[in-house]
Amino acid sequence: MAYKPVPYNRDKMLREIMKDPEARAIYEATKLQIDLSIKLKKARIKRKMTQDDVAEIMHTKKPSISRIESVDVNNKHFPSLLTLAKFAAAIGCELKINLAPIKKSRKSDSDDARTK
Repeated sequence: MAYKPVPYNRDKMLREIMKDPEARAIYEATKLQIDLSIKLKKARIKRKMTQDDVAEIMHTKKPSISRIESVDVNNKHFPSLLTLAKFAAAIGCELKINLAPIKKSRKSDSDDARTK
């Protein structure tokens, strides 16, 4: 029997998922974790440092650094902010966190205008 992949439209599927506020929150939180893990790894590599180098500076072991850099969406034990700040400092960076207003969709903006 020949392999026949199931066709799907990724953008359409993502739009459907994002309609559910709870699913959207989970997606956004996971996306932040993945983005930060990738940035930390890229910054470490750019500094020509190994995971062992970072582990030594942080007084920990290489598997801990590997877990921080892993892009595992099922990672239930994402590191604390303190650990992330220590990692950033070990690679010569500063961890900065900011808040930004949530952008509303056009539909919810028009709904808000009608209720006023």
